[in-house]
Amino acid sequence: MHLRLLPWFFIIVNFMEYIGSQNAARGRRQRRMHPNVSQGCQGGCATCSDYNGCLSCKPRLFFVLERIGMKQIGVCLSSCPSGYYGTRYPDINKCTKCKADCDTCFNKNFCTKCKSGFYLHLGKCLGNCPEGLEANNHTMECVSIVHCEASEWSAWSPCTKKGKTCGFKRGTETRVREITQHPSTKGNLCPPTSETRKCTVQRKKCQKGERGKKGRERKRKKLNKEENKDAVPDNKALEPSRETPEQRESKQQQKKRKAQDKQQKSVSVSTVH
Repeated sequence: MHLRLLPWFFIIVNFMEYIGSQNAARGRRQRRMHPNVSQGCQGGCATCSDYNGCLSCKPRLFFVLERIGMKQIGVCLSSCPSGYYGTRYPDINKCTKCKADCDTCFNKNFCTKCKSGFYLHLGKCLGNCPEGLEANNHTMECVSIVHCEASEWSAWSPCTKKGKTCGFKRGTETRVREITQHPSTKGNLCPPTSETRKCTVQRKKCQKGERGKKGRERKRKKLNKEENKDAVPDNKALEPSRETPEQRESKQQQKKRKAQDKQQKSVSVSTVH
Protein backbone atom coordinates (compact mmCIF):
# COMPACT_ATOMS: atom_id res chain seq x y z
CA MET A 1 0.00 0.00 0.00
CA HIS A 2 1.25 3.45 -0.85
CA LEU A 3 2.62 5.29 2.17
CA ARG A 4 0.54 8.45 1.51
CA LEU A 5 -2.74 6.45 1.68
CA LEU A 6 -1.98 4.88 5.07
CA PRO A 7 -3.25 7.85 7.20
CA TRP A 8 -6.61 7.86 5.36
CA PHE A 9 -6.95 4.10 5.79
CA PHE A 10 -6.52 4.36 9.56
CA ILE A 11 -8.96 7.30 9.77
CA ILE A 12 -11.70 5.30 7.95
CA VAL A 13 -11.13 2.22 10.12
CA ASN A 14 -11.32 4.26 13.32
CA PHE A 15 -14.52 5.98 12.12
CA MET A 16 -16.24 2.67 11.35
CA GLU A 17 -15.26 1.34 14.79
CA TYR A 18 -16.70 4.49 16.38
CA ILE A 19 -20.05 4.10 14.56
CA GLY A 20 -20.22 0.46 15.58
CA SER A 21 -19.57 1.28 19.21
CA GLN A 22 -22.26 3.99 19.18
CA ASN A 23 -24.88 1.62 17.73
CA ALA A 24 -23.95 -1.04 20.26
CA ALA A 25 -24.25 1.47 23.10
CA ARG A 26 -27.67 2.61 21.84
CA GLY A 27 -28.83 -0.99 21.69
CA ARG A 28 -27.59 -1.62 25.26
CA ARG A 29 -29.45 1.49 26.50
CA GLN A 30 -32.66 0.37 24.82
CA ARG A 31 -32.36 -3.12 26.29
CA ARG A 32 -31.79 -1.70 29.77
CA MET A 33 -34.86 0.56 29.43
CA HIS A 34 -37.00 -2.07 27.67
CA PRO A 35 -35.98 -5.57 28.69
CA ASN A 36 -38.27 -7.12 26.04
CA VAL A 37 -36.46 -5.52 23.08
CA SER A 38 -36.68 -7.64 19.95
CA GLN A 39 -34.71 -7.46 16.73
CA GLY A 40 -37.26 -9.38 14.62
CA CYS A 41 -39.81 -6.51 14.34
CA GLN A 42 -42.50 -5.90 11.74
CA GLY A 43 -43.91 -2.76 10.09
CA GLY A 44 -40.71 -0.79 9.56
CA CYS A 45 -39.43 -1.05 13.14
CA ALA A 46 -35.69 -1.39 13.63
CA THR A 47 -36.14 -2.34 17.30
CA CYS A 48 -39.38 -2.98 19.15
CA SER A 49 -40.98 -4.07 22.40
CA ASP A 50 -44.00 -6.25 23.02
CA TYR A 51 -45.44 -3.58 25.32
CA ASN A 52 -44.30 -0.31 23.68
CA GLY A 53 -44.31 -1.27 19.99
CA CYS A 54 -41.58 0.29 17.86
CA LEU A 55 -38.60 1.73 19.72
CA SER A 56 -36.66 2.84 16.64
CA CYS A 57 -37.33 2.87 12.91
CA LYS A 58 -35.59 1.77 9.78
CA PRO A 59 -33.84 4.49 7.72
CA ARG A 60 -36.03 7.33 6.33
CA LEU A 61 -39.12 6.22 8.28
CA PHE A 62 -40.74 8.52 10.86
CA PHE A 63 -41.29 7.47 14.45
CA VAL A 64 -44.63 8.55 16.00
CA LEU A 65 -46.41 7.70 19.25
CA GLU A 66 -50.03 6.62 18.91
CA ARG A 67 -52.38 6.54 21.89
CA ILE A 68 -54.47 3.42 22.42
CA GLY A 69 -56.60 3.94 25.49
CA MET A 70 -54.28 4.81 28.35
CA LYS A 71 -51.20 3.43 26.61
CA GLN A 72 -48.95 4.89 23.90
CA ILE A 73 -47.18 2.69 21.37
CA GLY A 74 -44.54 3.60 18.81
CA VAL A 75 -45.13 3.09 15.07
CA CYS A 76 -42.94 3.75 12.03
CA LEU A 77 -44.50 5.50 9.00
CA SER A 78 -43.27 6.71 5.63
CA SER A 79 -44.89 10.12 6.30
CA CYS A 80 -46.42 11.83 9.30
CA PRO A 81 -50.23 11.63 9.76
CA SER A 82 -52.56 14.64 9.65
CA GLY A 83 -52.03 16.91 12.64
CA TYR A 84 -48.29 16.10 12.85
CA TYR A 85 -45.15 17.45 11.21
CA GLY A 86 -41.94 15.54 10.57
CA THR A 87 -38.44 16.43 11.70
CA ARG A 88 -35.30 14.56 10.65
CA TYR A 89 -32.48 14.14 13.16
CA PRO A 90 -29.13 12.30 12.75
CA ASP A 91 -30.28 9.36 14.88
CA ILE A 92 -34.09 9.41 14.39
CA ASN A 93 -36.85 10.86 12.22
CA LYS A 94 -39.74 11.93 14.47
CA CYS A 95 -43.35 13.12 14.01
CA THR A 96 -44.43 15.92 16.36
CA LYS A 97 -48.00 17.01 16.98
CA CYS A 98 -49.13 20.41 15.62
CA LYS A 99 -50.41 23.18 17.88
CA ALA A 100 -53.86 22.79 19.37
CA ASP A 101 -55.53 25.21 16.92
CA CYS A 102 -53.79 23.71 13.83
CA ASP A 103 -55.41 20.98 11.81
CA THR A 104 -52.30 20.50 9.64
CA CYS A 105 -48.91 22.21 9.87
CA PHE A 106 -45.54 22.48 8.14
CA ASN A 107 -43.57 22.84 11.35
CA LYS A 108 -44.02 23.97 14.92
CA ASN A 109 -44.60 27.63 14.00
CA PHE A 110 -46.35 27.37 10.62
CA CYS A 111 -49.89 26.04 10.23
CA THR A 112 -51.29 25.14 6.80
CA LYS A 113 -54.91 24.53 7.88
CA CYS A 114 -56.79 25.59 10.99
CA LYS A 115 -59.36 23.81 13.09
CA SER A 116 -62.99 24.93 13.12
CA GLY A 117 -63.47 28.41 14.56
CA PHE A 118 -60.01 29.68 13.52
CA TYR A 119 -58.82 31.49 10.38
CA LEU A 120 -55.43 31.00 8.75
CA HIS A 121 -53.20 34.04 8.28
CA LEU A 122 -49.46 33.88 7.55
CA GLY A 123 -49.13 30.41 9.04
CA LYS A 124 -51.02 31.23 12.24
CA CYS A 125 -54.56 30.34 13.32
CA LEU A 126 -56.50 33.37 14.57
CA GLY A 127 -59.90 33.73 16.18
CA ASN A 128 -60.42 37.12 14.45
CA CYS A 129 -58.74 38.50 11.33
CA PRO A 130 -56.49 41.57 11.59
CA GLU A 131 -57.72 45.02 10.57
CA GLY A 132 -57.95 45.42 6.81
CA LEU A 133 -58.75 41.72 6.30
CA GLU A 134 -61.95 39.70 6.50
CA ALA A 135 -62.75 36.06 7.26
CA ASN A 136 -63.56 33.73 4.37
CA ASN A 137 -65.83 31.06 5.83
CA HIS A 138 -65.35 28.85 2.76
CA THR A 139 -61.55 28.58 2.90
CA MET A 140 -61.28 29.49 6.63
CA GLU A 141 -58.61 32.07 5.82
CA CYS A 142 -58.14 35.80 6.36
CA VAL A 143 -58.34 37.50 2.96
CA SER A 144 -58.13 41.05 1.67
CA ILE A 145 -61.32 43.13 1.56
CA VAL A 146 -62.55 43.60 -2.02
CA HIS A 147 -64.42 46.82 -2.87
CA CYS A 148 -66.90 47.21 -5.71
CA GLU A 149 -65.59 48.60 -8.99
CA ALA A 150 -67.62 50.02 -11.89
CA SER A 151 -66.79 50.96 -15.46
CA GLU A 152 -66.90 54.51 -16.85
CA TRP A 153 -70.27 56.06 -17.73
CA SER A 154 -71.56 55.56 -21.25
CA ALA A 155 -72.57 58.52 -23.42
CA TRP A 156 -75.96 60.12 -22.75
CA SER A 157 -78.83 58.62 -24.72
CA PRO A 158 -80.95 60.75 -27.11
CA CYS A 159 -83.50 63.00 -25.42
CA THR A 160 -86.88 61.22 -25.33
CA LYS A 161 -90.35 61.61 -23.86
CA LYS A 162 -92.77 58.69 -23.50
CA GLY A 163 -90.72 56.69 -25.97
CA LYS A 164 -90.74 59.44 -28.63
CA THR A 165 -87.87 61.55 -29.93
CA CYS A 166 -90.07 64.26 -31.49
CA GLY A 167 -93.16 66.33 -30.74
CA PHE A 168 -91.93 67.71 -27.39
CA LYS A 169 -89.55 70.28 -25.97
CA ARG A 170 -88.58 68.86 -22.55
CA GLY A 171 -87.71 65.18 -22.00
CA THR A 172 -85.14 62.96 -20.31
CA GLU A 173 -81.84 61.30 -21.24
CA THR A 174 -80.05 58.36 -19.62
CA ARG A 175 -76.53 56.95 -19.27
CA VAL A 176 -75.39 53.57 -17.87
CA ARG A 177 -72.29 51.76 -16.57
CA GLU A 178 -71.38 48.15 -15.67
CA ILE A 179 -70.10 46.50 -12.46
CA THR A 180 -66.59 45.14 -13.17
CA GLN A 181 -65.81 43.86 -9.64
CA HIS A 182 -68.40 42.72 -7.09
CA PRO A 183 -67.53 43.48 -3.45
CA SER A 184 -66.71 41.02 -0.68
CA THR A 185 -68.65 40.90 2.59
CA LYS A 186 -66.99 43.99 4.09
CA GLY A 187 -66.31 45.75 0.80
CA ASN A 188 -67.90 49.03 -0.31
CA LEU A 189 -71.31 48.58 -1.94
CA CYS A 190 -71.76 49.12 -5.67
CA PRO A 191 -72.96 52.54 -6.92
CA PRO A 192 -76.04 52.99 -9.17
CA THR A 193 -75.59 51.61 -12.69
CA SER A 194 -77.95 54.09 -14.42
CA GLU A 195 -78.52 57.83 -14.22
CA THR A 196 -81.31 60.00 -15.74
CA ARG A 197 -81.55 63.76 -16.13
CA LYS A 198 -83.91 66.26 -17.76
CA CYS A 199 -83.09 67.59 -21.19
CA THR A 200 -84.43 70.27 -23.53
CA VAL A 201 -84.55 70.05 -27.32
CA GLN A 202 -85.92 72.16 -30.16
CA ARG A 203 -89.50 71.05 -30.77
CA LYS A 204 -90.01 69.35 -34.11
CA LYS A 205 -93.05 67.80 -35.67
CA CYS A 206 -93.11 64.04 -35.88
CA GLN A 207 -92.98 62.68 -39.40
CA LYS A 208 -94.99 59.71 -40.49
CA GLY A 209 -93.51 56.63 -38.91
CA GLU A 210 -91.76 58.63 -36.16
CA ARG A 211 -94.56 58.34 -33.64
CA GLY A 212 -93.49 56.79 -30.42
CA LYS A 213 -94.52 53.37 -29.28
CA LYS A 214 -97.44 54.74 -27.24
CA GLY A 215 -98.62 56.87 -30.17
CA ARG A 216 -98.63 53.83 -32.47
CA GLU A 217 -100.58 51.87 -29.87
CA ARG A 218 -103.21 54.62 -29.56
CA LYS A 219 -103.64 54.75 -33.33
CA ARG A 220 -103.97 50.98 -33.53
CA LYS A 221 -106.62 50.96 -30.77
CA LYS A 222 -108.57 53.72 -32.54
CA LEU A 223 -108.59 51.79 -35.82
CA ASN A 224 -109.66 48.59 -34.08
CA LYS A 225 -112.49 50.45 -32.34
CA GLU A 226 -113.79 51.86 -35.62
CA GLU A 227 -113.64 48.46 -37.31
CA ASN A 228 -115.54 46.84 -34.45
CA LYS A 229 -118.19 49.57 -34.59
CA ASP A 230 -118.78 48.99 -38.31
CA ALA A 231 -118.92 45.25 -37.84
CA VAL A 232 -121.65 45.30 -35.12
CA PRO A 233 -125.16 44.77 -36.71
CA ASP A 234 -128.31 46.59 -35.61
CA ASN A 235 -129.58 44.19 -33.02
CA LYS A 236 -132.86 46.01 -32.59
CA ALA A 237 -133.84 45.52 -36.23
CA LEU A 238 -132.80 41.87 -36.22
CA GLU A 239 -134.22 41.02 -32.83
CA PRO A 240 -137.41 38.94 -33.22
CA SER A 241 -140.61 40.09 -31.50
CA ARG A 242 -141.19 38.42 -28.21
CA GLU A 243 -144.84 39.69 -27.69
CA THR A 244 -147.71 37.21 -27.32
CA PRO A 245 -150.88 37.52 -29.42
CA GLU A 246 -152.83 38.68 -26.34
CA GLN A 247 -150.28 41.49 -25.72
CA ARG A 248 -150.51 42.66 -29.34
CA GLU A 249 -154.38 42.64 -29.22
CA SER A 250 -154.35 44.61 -25.96
CA LYS A 251 -152.08 47.24 -27.53
CA GLN A 252 -154.39 47.58 -30.56
CA GLN A 253 -157.43 48.08 -28.31
CA GLN A 254 -155.58 50.76 -26.36
CA LYS A 255 -154.77 52.57 -29.61
CA LYS A 256 -158.47 52.43 -30.66
CA ARG A 257 -159.65 53.85 -27.32
CA LYS A 258 -157.13 56.67 -27.61
CA ALA A 259 -158.40 57.46 -31.12
CA GLN A 260 -162.06 57.44 -29.93
CA ASP A 261 -161.23 59.74 -27.03
CA LYS A 262 -159.63 62.22 -29.42
CA GLN A 263 -162.72 62.18 -31.67
CA GLN A 264 -165.08 62.77 -28.70
CA LYS A 265 -162.98 65.70 -27.53
CA SER A 266 -163.04 67.27 -30.96
CA VAL A 267 -166.88 66.85 -31.20
CA SER A 268 -167.45 68.43 -27.83
CA VAL A 269 -165.31 71.41 -28.73
CA SER A 270 -167.24 72.03 -31.96
CA THR A 271 -170.66 71.82 -30.14
CA VAL A 272 -169.63 74.49 -27.67
CA HIS A 273 -168.84 76.93 -30.49
